[in-house]
Amino acid sequence: MKRSFMQAADDFVSLGIEAGLAERLPERGITKPSEIQKQVIPLILEGKDLFFSSATGTGKTFAYLLPILQRLKGPEPSALFLAPTYELCAQIKNETDFLLKTNSVSRFPHSSLLLIGSGNISRQIDSLKKNKPEVIAGNPGRVLLLAKMKKLSLKALSFLVLDEADRLVSDESLAETRELLELIRRETGVPPHAAGPVYISCSATITDKCRQRLLPFFRPDHAVVSLSNRDVLREQIEHWAFFAERRHKISSLRSFLAAVKPGKALVFSGGAGQPGNVVSQLQYHHIKALPLFSGMDKKSRKAAIDGFRSGKVEVLVSSDLACRGLDINGVTHIIALDCPGEDLVYIHRAGRTARAGRRGVMVTIGDEQEMNALARLEKRLGITVYPKILFQGKVAAAGGK
Repeated sequence: MKRSFMQAADDFVSLGIEAGLAERLPERGITKPSEIQKQVIPLILEGKDLFFSSATGTGKTFAYLLPILQRLKGPEPSALFLAPTYELCAQIKNETDFLLKTNSVSRFPHSSLLLIGSGNISRQIDSLKKNKPEVIAGNPGRVLLLAKMKKLSLKALSFLVLDEADRLVSDESLAETRELLELIRRETGVPPHAAGPVYISCSATITDKCRQRLLPFFRPDHAVVSLSNRDVLREQIEHWAFFAERRHKISSLRSFLAAVKPGKALVFSGGAGQPGNVVSQLQYHHIKALPLFSGMDKKSRKAAIDGFRSGKVEVLVSSDLACRGLDINGVTHIIALDCPGEDLVYIHRAGRTARAGRRGVMVTIGDEQEMNALARLEKRLGITVYPKILFQGKVAAAGGK
């Protein structure tokens, strides 16, 4: 065990990470840097603006947290991490707090704050005054509101990270995110491309549209690091397809769960009904399932995720947006009750499994139209989808092959 610990510290130290931070990583099961961490950490330590993308589960969060926490100056907010969902914001804050629990380097900041729209704004304002956090994790809407109210100063900002950047600059979120970025640029008192905060944008997929929308805020000499998602899709994930008419999809889902008995199954409800409807039918048949969707209150969302993480909940039924950026280890099967029209949606769904080098299964349950759409997606992504049936309570190849 000691040997593994020293190797982990030495590997990250060779990238420029101080021992006080590197020594925390074995507690997260991290024994050596991932490929994306090897490429990204030196660039951030150098102070480069950066776009980077890699498959989910490859360590993107620690790729930016480690070098940024090492370079924080304080005492005002020095790092701002933006994300589209409560779960991802909370996850970033939790990992920040985990890394900062070290006594070996006294200059590390000791305060972070979660600023999300569903939180009590009066308590957030009080925390800003009392705790003077050096690290903020939040969604653009609440951070923008507090900054416009003059309750949050971003003048001392050294790092700005946009996690799940493609969602943050999607058509529905662009105006709010852009307004916040323009406010930050005004507060830091520098013109575009001059000295100021280091801008970092990351996601499993960063489209040209996303990059173009963010480019006005990035320096011309910014770096781009992109590791292919398709290797993971092809080599670590097996893709299955089950035919089912729309009215039979949930019963097909139940039969599949009974046949496979997955340890952790994440279901995307799609057109077969809202997550709550799917869950109610699963629960009626004594399957331990809970829903996760954007309209849920924070307490219920936390209970669903915590239950799924711990294994008390076997099946989590989610919408696409609610699940973006969610990091849950041990998901063996992804089950989609529709076929998405966009390749990126399929990639993000499949990326919830096969994390950190493990293997997983991506299952699509669809009607004839959706099977045709899946066949087109199969060609575009260069993957192989295997038609399957349930025969005598077991998964079998369609056609008996």
